[in-house]
Parts: sequence; C-alpha cells; structure tokens
Amino acid sequence: MVDSKNDNKNEAPKMSFDLNMHTARLLMDEPFFAAISRRVDKRASTAIPTAGVLINRDSAQFEMLYNPEFFAGLTDEERTDVLKHEFYHILFLHVTSRMPEGVDVKLWNVATDLAINSHLYNLPEGGLIPGKEGTPFEDLPRGESAEWYLANMPDFQSQSGPSGEGENGDESGDDNGEGSGKGSGGEQGGDSDSGASNGIPDSMDDHSGWSNDDSEENQKLNEEVQNIAKERLKEIVKNAAQECSRNNNWGSVPTSCKTEIMKVLESKIDWKKVLRYFIKTSQKANKSSSMKRINRRYPYVHAGRKTNRVAKVAISIDQSGSVDNEMLTKFFAELNSLASIAEFTVIPFDTTVDEKLVYTWKKGERRKWERVMCGGTDFNPPTDYVNERDFDGHIILTDMYAPKPKASKCQRMWMTTPEYAKRPYFTTKERIVAID
Repeated sequence: MVDSKNDNKNEAPKMSFDLNMHTARLLMDEPFFAAISRRVDKRASTAIPTAGVLINRDSAQFEMLYNPEFFAGLTDEERTDVLKHEFYHILFLHVTSRMPEGVDVKLWNVATDLAINSHLYNLPEGGLIPGKEGTPFEDLPRGESAEWYLANMPDFQSQSGPSGEGENGDESGDDNGEGSGKGSGGEQGGDSDSGASNGIPDSMDDHSGWSNDDSEENQKLNEEVQNIAKERLKEIVKNAAQECSRNNNWGSVPTSCKTEIMKVLESKIDWKKVLRYFIKTSQKANKSSSMKRINRRYPYVHAGRKTNRVAKVAISIDQSGSVDNEMLTKFFAELNSLASIAEFTVIPFDTTVDEKLVYTWKKGERRKWERVMCGGTDFNPPTDYVNERDFDGHIILTDMYAPKPKASKCQRMWMTTPEYAKRPYFTTKERIVAID
C-alpha cells in the first residue's frame, strides 16, 4: 500500500472525514495517548481552520475540535502528531490557566507550541519547532518548558494585547465555547499574514478556546469549570499512567514529558470538586432564548440562550456500621452546598431498600443525615431502584465491602474512605473517590 505524503496532499479534501473512526488505529503504538484520547471528546467543526482543545463550560469536559478538511489532507503520521500536540496542551495544563500573569497571549501561545513540538517529528507545515532552520526559532534547543521558551525566544515586536485578539482575530463564540478562530493555522487556513504584522508567527492550531471574557460572572464560572476540569485531569492522567505502568509501555512519551505529566498527580484529588464535577456532568440543560442574555457571536442581533440546569441524582447510603459517622457528616455537609444545583433522592439501604425511608432532597433544602437501618450490604437493591426510575446519576456512599452489583443505567460513582478506596472488594472501571 502506498501512503506517501504527496499522494495524500493531492487528494480532494473530504469534509466527511471522521476523526473518531481513525484515532484507535492512529494511536495503536501510543498506549498513553490512546488512553488520553478515550477520555477526550472529539467533535468536527468548520469554525476553526485546523484543530484545538478547550473545556466545555456546560460539562467541564475536555474537548478537541477538529476541521475535517484539514485532517483529510494529512498523512497518518501527521494526524498522529496533531493529536498528540492537542493532548499535550491538556496534559501540560495550557488549557487550564497555566499562563503567567501579564504575559502577551500570543507569545505564550508560541511558547507552549515550542515546548510541545520539541517532542514531535511529523508535524504538518505550520508547526512551530525549536531548532528548525529558516525560522525565528532555529537557535533554540529542543526539550525546554513553555516558560523557558517564553523567556528566551526572539524579541518580537508584539502588538497583540492580553485579550488574545492579535492571535485569532475574531474569537467570538457561541454558548458552547466554540470560537470562530479566524486567522490561525498558517498555511492550513485563515489569514497567514495576521501574525506577520507584529512579527509573531501564528500557531498551527487554534488556542481561542483558552480565552475567557473578563466579566465578573464569566470569570467566576470559568474558575469553577477550570477547577472541576483540573480534578478531572488528575483522574485522566492517573488512569492512563496506571494502564501504561501495568504494561510497562509509555510509547513515545520521553522521560522529561513523563516527569512533567506526573506532576499533575502530586497533589491529591479533591473529592468535593470531583463530587461537584459528577453532578455538573449529570445535569440536563433546558435551554431557552432570552434577549436579556447577550449572544456572544451575534450581539444585539440574535437572542442569547438562557440555560436552566437541574440534575436528578440518586444518593444511596450504605447503612452498615463500617460507614462511620464522620464520613457521613462530611458527605452530607457537601450535599447541602450542592442542593441548589441538583435534586437528590436519598436511598438508605442494607441488604434491601425500604421505599418508605426514601426521600427527595429538593433544591435549596438543608438536611441532616440520620442512620435509619442496620444490617449487611447488598448493592443490587439500590441499583434496581435507580434503574427502574429516571435518574441522571447515581452515587453510592459505602465501605465497598460487598459483591460487585449489576450495571447501572446511568453514570455511577462510589464514595468511600481512603482505606477502602485502596482495597475495594471488587474491581470496577467506575470512579471510586475517597472522602478524606
């Protein structure tokens, strides 16, 4: 089979190109990136010229947007490196506000690309690579951090400001955080001369999804979403690292990058933020138009969208004596703070579920926990109760000491003590979170 770069370039772009159908094959020899890829949503979009990663503000999920036309014109090797490039942006916290204060946005974008591309050797045209002849970066060594490149790159005469307008031109977006991203992408799309006006080259990919508006409301929202995303990232990296460690195979990830990646795991996971994240991702959004909300893409022309979100979450409480009062107190205190964004149905259980003891904890209510049953533990009765009803999520507070239950029809999470989290009675791919 002939798979030359030129042959691929001469093919007509295929707008139907579906990256999701190719990622498993492309990352077959990259187990770490394959594990990351499974946990990142990928969505086709013609609003950007190449590709880009962002945090979805509604779900706090990491997303990769890609232009099908751009990917259709690449070789498999180039596609793989673009995927790895975007995942590195996530892993190195570039998407979650790592940028130093007071730094020119466009210079920071270049610095992050240089740090990542130091480890990639099959990028398409437009990739900014340290040490590449004929570029402003030919005297820079490979293998340094984004902060190092920021301090040591050539003295460009930047005219772009901290808002990021100099990089991508029109960065307005819809309510899902998708920007138009005009002007990035070098030879792949957009206005390749936009960067030349101030001397700073354009990034190959789109970074507009990292930008936030400065309103107090959005700053508060963005901070919350980013905090949730950071905790989610710890879980993603932990699971991917565990998979690779079991097989002793990290693929092409160099030691320096592995060290940087593992820094994500140095701080322990905040169970409160994970709990909030779980509820956020369980929320069903009911959207309606409202002229009181500004449409960020077409202000004062089209109505914005007002979103009312509510999550119906089942909370199953293990009544066995091994679930101590301290853990219950901490857990219920946190539920009180989250009752304004969700409706909880509390399900006490031991080996059965007594429906007379089940109650609904509605938005804004404050409740205290109480132990109402006593006995052994069986996870199937609360699972049956939840599966027979319309819930968005299911949280089980337990010591994990019982046989593995049947599958849940909605997303399910287990919350327990640090001791029981390390040694659960059964194995599961579902999330187990320690309350410390």
